[in-house]
Amino acid sequence: MEAEQPRDLTRTIFQLLALSVLIASSFWILRPFLVALTWATTIAVATWPVLLHVQVWFGGRRALAVTLMTITLLLILVVPLYFGVTTIVDNADRMADWSKSLATFAVPQPPDWMDTIPVVGARLAVKWRDLAVAGPQEVAQRLQPYGREIILGFVGQVGNLGLLIVQFLLTVIITAILYTNGETAARAADRFARRLAGAQGENVVHLAGQAIRGVALGVVVTAILQSTASGIGLVVAGVPFATILIAVVFMLCVAQLGPGLILFPAVFWVYSKQGAAWGTAFLVWAIFCGTFDNFLRPMLIKRGADLPLLLIFAGVIGGLIAFGVIGLFIGPVMLAVAYTLLVDWVSAGDPSDQHAQPPSPRSEADHNA
Repeated sequence: MEAEQPRDLTRTIFQLLALSVLIASSFWILRPFLVALTWATTIAVATWPVLLHVQVWFGGRRALAVTLMTITLLLILVVPLYFGVTTIVDNADRMADWSKSLATFAVPQPPDWMDTIPVVGARLAVKWRDLAVAGPQEVAQRLQPYGREIILGFVGQVGNLGLLIVQFLLTVIITAILYTNGETAARAADRFARRLAGAQGENVVHLAGQAIRGVALGVVVTAILQSTASGIGLVVAGVPFATILIAVVFMLCVAQLGPGLILFPAVFWVYSKQGAAWGTAFLVWAIFCGTFDNFLRPMLIKRGADLPLLLIFAGVIGGLIAFGVIGLFIGPVMLAVAYTLLVDWVSAGDPSDQHAQPPSPRSEADHNA
């Protein structure tokens, strides 16, 4: 018996080693697809109720519903690219004139209202006057280092554009597969979680799905409404390149940076071109667009997932910092799962949370006898 124990221990160690190598190799092989798979799973889980509604509209035909949802996902890529390219082509002559006028461009004096802006108005006016006094060559020399960095960064992003498009198309394909076999994938996830942690594991899987839908409802819907409201203001105020700016506002809202990075510089443009009345009206609209998400997003997230709002908010911000845009969904899911497991573990050890079991019919009869 003593001789068999070392042999069993050695066999167990080699089994664990072989299993670890197999898992690591599998992840290494699937590494190019992990980002697309994660995004596809998130999109499929978040939009699954929409797919079921579309399927009902088509009389229960899943294939037509999957086709419509897939085309919609493709349009999310094609439509912004189309409007972006169209805007650049339509304004090619204007951009060429701007590039020619930069050589002789003289910065005008700041408007009188800039000194009245609280806190930062005087400083901005001083910097503006310094640029106005300097000649075009001196201004170009000051801006040259920043322009070089911007160009290098732009070239680097263009180089990654092809990879980004491939990742997006791969995400759409995997999402379509998940749409088609969603029930099978859900049952497999439930069986795996149940095999791993029993009924509690299955509950964790369902909680993760609720967290994904809640964040998608709060973040994406809020970003759509913010970009729409911002776009209305940009178009009405006559800000140039409004289509491209709307797309940038949407990306900034999804990244939780808000539309202020676009709207507040546009406020200065409206003040300088349209006057104080239009500028003040656009400033009020920009403040509204940049702040109404503070109450709309929490309400939508709370509606989609019955979890502490602070937990979801911390997961969104922390996940974004840790993992990028995909972290918007990974962060809340991880914190929600950890929070639920912790609460269940603490409650299991608290006698006050354990309700007394009702007596069985047999024991109650014996007591009456």
